Amino acid sequence: MPALPSLIDPPIAFAHRGGCAHAPENTLEAFRLALRLGATGLESDVWLTSDGVPVLDHDGVVRARLRRHRIVALHRSALPPHIPSLQDLYATCGTDFELSLDIKDAVAAQAVVEVARAAGGDAERRLWLCHPSEQRVASWRRLSDQARLVHSTRLHHMRRGPERLAAQLAATGVDAVNLHYSDWTGGLTTLFHRFERYTFGWDAQHERILRELLRIGLDGVYSNWVDRMVEVLGTRGPRGA
Repeated sequence: MPALPSLIDPPIAFAHRGGCAHAPENTLEAFRLALRLGATGLESDVWLTSDGVPVLDHDGVVRARLRRHRIVALHRSALPPHIPSLQDLYATCGTDFELSLDIKDAVAAQAVVEVARAAGGDAERRLWLCHPSEQRVASWRRLSDQARLVHSTRLHHMRRGPERLAAQLAATGVDAVNLHYSDWTGGLTTLFHRFERYTFGWDAQHERILRELLRIGLDGVYSNWVDRMVEVLGTRGPRGA
């Protein structure tokens, strides 16, 4: 059976938290290694420190002795050295990759766009800002006419149905929808593509899952296992008409 067409060909291979199956997650080591292994995109989570620096960490909490501290309450200089800033990422890895960022701290969006813009090259255009609130992510269009906006959700959260959501995303300028791999079907990708919205799938860890997501036409996949993801992308068949 021929594969369904994707809007992005080849689809983006996002290394989740820097490809955390291969190196400590959300570290410069992991990001560098993921790109060397062939990832065409990186994924991370963003928090804003108390002095306004966007940094890359999943939980937003650091531990010092027996206490836990929220990153948003700390100065950048107080963070452990393994937590990189977004500026560190660009300084280390350049700008020749897609970058998907879950904006955990909503006020970080503006600083993220400013850092990407300052990095130069295609960094701003290749930036994907993700958030579970459709209204929140749509509001970020005023920050940049180049960055891409991604609504991260689940099929069971689409109270008005996927077609209504696809139409709404198109109307508000949200570029993509990101679902758990288990939510996707060929019919669903075709529906969102009809509204010219990109389709991303996360938690794609196994080869059979990666192959199926690519067969049904997804535009990007997120995996901890960069080697598996790159291998499947390299062996995918011809796209359907």
